[in-house]
Amino acid sequence: VQLQASGGGLVQAGGSLRLSCAASGHTFSSGAVGWFRQAPGKEREFVAAISWSNGITRVTDSVKGRFTISRDNAKNMVYLQMNSLKPEDTAVYYCAASGETYSTSPDEFDYWGQGTLVTVSS
Repeated sequence: VQLQASGGGLVQAGGSLRLSCAASGHTFSSGAVGWFRQAPGKEREFVAAISWSNGITRVTDSVKGRFTISRDNAKNMVYLQMNSLKPEDTAVYYCAASGETYSTSPDEFDYWGQGTLVTVSS
């Protein structure tokens, strides 16, 4: 499984970005795809995940109401719509795939994309 994250960039506080995660080498029918982020000097943290079979989503509290995760089954794509961005959202964002339906821990994700940098200026 290969994952390709894209869509990062520089945006002002209050702005929006949409990240995309393209999967190749595998057609998802189960498990979960998630987004994580890692800011300089900090550990990688969970942002959001979506269960592929039923579309159930999980979002960490710090982005609840601002970020939305979605999937396109036909295109084998997962998206992270990020609105009302804040400087503290600045990080490298990674998409990852897990065989478990309701994974949120990085240890439960087996496949990782290369990351895309999101920079939010104040």
